[in-house]
Amino acid sequence: QVQLVESGGGLVQPGGSLRLSCAASGRTFSRNTMGWFRQAPGKEREFVAAISWGGGTIYYADSVKGRFTISRDNAKNTVYLQMSSLKPEDTAVYSCAADSTVQAMDVRHRRTDEYDYWGQGTQVTVSS
Repeated sequence: QVQLVESGGGLVQPGGSLRLSCAASGRTFSRNTMGWFRQAPGKEREFVAAISWGGGTIYYADSVKGRFTISRDNAKNTVYLQMSSLKPEDTAVYSCAADSTVQAMDVRHRRTDEYDYWGQGTQVTVSS
């Protein structure tokens, strides 16, 4: 059974940092694109960042560019999201996702329908 399990969420003050982790089990995703998405209350799920299997191609949403960094450790089957300079508008449930198909990463990986496996999400709250 494939599982993606996120961790590292919590409450942080504006300007603070958090590091999210997403550990995959049940199969390896070392040759697959992985992504992070978020969903705030009353809003649709939105793209945050995606990383190709080797880390050579990375996309960010404009709203997080320069503040968030996505990375991965294929030996650990884990993807990370380092979040800095957090703002109240970053408050959301953050979920990681995996594309089950071995294919080149491209702009389609900004869409939720390119991903086949999803974690349950971890809450990030930015508030003073």
